[in-house]
Amino acid sequence: MKTFISSVILFILFSNCSNPKVREEQSTKEPSSQIVGPDEAGVRIIGEQTASDTLKGSLKAKAMGTIGTTGITINYYSPAVRGRVVWGGLVPFDNVWVTGAHRATSIDFNQDVMIGGVTITPGKYALFTIPGKEEWTIIINKKWDQHLADDFDPKDDIVRVKVKPETEEAHQERLRYVIETESNKAGEIVIYWEKLEVSLPVTVLN
Repeated sequence: MKTFISSVILFILFSNCSNPKVREEQSTKEPSSQIVGPDEAGVRIIGEQTASDTLKGSLKAKAMGTIGTTGITINYYSPAVRGRVVWGGLVPFDNVWVTGAHRATSIDFNQDVMIGGVTITPGKYALFTIPGKEEWTIIINKKWDQHLADDFDPKDDIVRVKVKPETEEAHQERLRYVIETESNKAGEIVIYWEKLEVSLPVTVLN
């Protein structure tokens, strides 16, 4: 009898696990958190996150995308909120920030683009920001290989663009860059972190 009961229980458990409806219900209960990687270079792709992750430190991350036929690659280190006050705390207002961690964030264009009315030729650059309560300044600087903002020199700035930050309802646990396409000629580089979104318009010239 015990053997028969055990067999029935195992059958029921197996049936529930193999039932697609049950699997679907179980999957919807999982937190929406995506950190893909790392690849062979230890780089991760940071996705949308509404739940905290257990990974320690600031992750080496990458964002890649195209606007028209122009490829854009952003390499950065992605810190996590970890319950801290980010804006005006971890990231002070009105100071130059690498918009990441450890090293300056780099951005690479494989064709000419226009940002803030300035033409930027193909190559690799640094992306800095100056966060403010009501307004941010986004900076493209010609020296991409820099440690934090220690070596930052405004004389090397190619363009500065003032933008308004937007508040989002969804929480983004880790700093995330996204390249968004609006048309074959226009798009945005978007920075998400905590509940803030900042967008930099980009026009391609190909």
